[in-house]
Amino acid sequence: MSESGHSQPGMYGQGRRRRRRRGDRDVGPPGQNLSGPSRDRDYQPRERRDGSEDPPGPLIQKTPIILAKPPGERAKPSQNTPASGTPVLEKPIMLMKARDDGVKPGTPTESAAQSSGPPSKIEREGQRPTQPVYQIQNRGMSASASSSALDPMVGQSKLLPPEKMKHSIKLVDDQMNWCDSAMEYLRDQTDMLVVGVIGLQGTGKSTIMSLLSANTPEEDQRSFVFRPQTQEIKERGGNQSTGIDFFITQERVIFLDTQPMLSPSILDHLINNDRKLPPEYNLPHTYVEMQSLQIAAFLFTVCHVVIVVQDWFTDLNLYRFLQTAEMLKPSTPSASHDSTGSSGSDDGAEYYPHIVFLQNKARRDDFCPRNLKNMHMVVDKLMAHSHLKYKGTLSMLDCNVFPGLGQDYLTAEVNMFLLPVQENDGEDNLTKAGSGTYPLFSLLPGYRGHPAFSTMVSKLRSQILAMPRCQLSHTILTEKNWFHYAARIWDGVKKSSALSEYSRLLC
Repeated sequence: MSESGHSQPGMYGQGRRRRRRRGDRDVGPPGQNLSGPSRDRDYQPRERRDGSEDPPGPLIQKTPIILAKPPGERAKPSQNTPASGTPVLEKPIMLMKARDDGVKPGTPTESAAQSSGPPSKIEREGQRPTQPVYQIQNRGMSASASSSALDPMVGQSKLLPPEKMKHSIKLVDDQMNWCDSAMEYLRDQTDMLVVGVIGLQGTGKSTIMSLLSANTPEEDQRSFVFRPQTQEIKERGGNQSTGIDFFITQERVIFLDTQPMLSPSILDHLINNDRKLPPEYNLPHTYVEMQSLQIAAFLFTVCHVVIVVQDWFTDLNLYRFLQTAEMLKPSTPSASHDSTGSSGSDDGAEYYPHIVFLQNKARRDDFCPRNLKNMHMVVDKLMAHSHLKYKGTLSMLDCNVFPGLGQDYLTAEVNMFLLPVQENDGEDNLTKAGSGTYPLFSLLPGYRGHPAFSTMVSKLRSQILAMPRCQLSHTILTEKNWFHYAARIWDGVKKSSALSEYSRLLC
């Protein structure tokens, strides 16, 4: 070493160390000289950064570019790169994979997963399906279908139209018990219309409900969905319908046919067959009247439209019966899902259906405008104090049945419709007036004073289907929810304290 402190080339061989100057301190780590200002700080020890010593020979000063590079960045790529040469996945992707597999980041399992094989397609693209996608897919599948293999037939079955009913089924049997067989025909949709019917015995309730739902007047009555009275039952004065029958159309209109109100044949059957009455009823006629009131109060709660059928004008006992059923009608249940249907609501809003007075088997004189006006006036006076919606939703003047009458002809127009007697076409033709005088008169139809029966049924059906569909309860009901709601109402009607007290007063 020279006096200036510079080392000479070739002076130090392999394994030899440089002499220290007198008064110099120990040199710190590479690149850090703590001995103060000196010329020795410009030189680095002759050791490689990987720990090996310089090869023998003349020393070559390294370029400043190599010395200026941080030493920590030169050895890391060789330590973290897997042996197989697989590129390391991005950290956010591996964190998501570790969270899905239940492995914490930084564990040996994670490092093994990194070097086990090539990343999947989702990991390479940096995408991952969100949870709502899986929820929507699983919602339409059955419980047996797996999430990995989706059966297209199961999803296709959801798009099929609902099953078409061929005939009516029981909603309430003859023992006044609720039946659950109608549940399989109902769907989870809210666009529905519920139409019920009440009336005295032999007025044609089942025939009218069949014509409104699925049949035409030209069909055989034995194929009607609601079976009407046979000739044998008519001759012995019996009734065909018992309890409440259920039928739903493809247009999602629910029709409820009922047994006759205040039926003498049911009373005769109770007396002659010695049927045991429930313990709360002592007399058969009381039991028959309470059955009729229970059915009417039930329809006033679960139906949008209730058709009151009568075959002559008019029976005052029928209107008295309607007012009694309205008085004993259960209150609209609140939205708190009470156990019984007779609990009162908090806001006091009660539901009342639309009432349609159907005059069946009307004569030709009933279609006279003067008689029609008188019938509307009488019904309006009898129902003046009722909360039932008996006005403003159905009009015969809008059906072009009376083309010469204006809209203001009926000052008190109620929901009344007239159906003529269903007759054969051959009975309506005129006979010949003479042997050779006006022979063409025999080819003309006879004067009836009203359109044909099939035309009137079609106009009635269009009017019924256009009735307002008010909300039955405080919550919007689907078809299945309506079924459960109706079951609660029926149970509440049978256990109603008001009906029990009324039956006690009848004895």
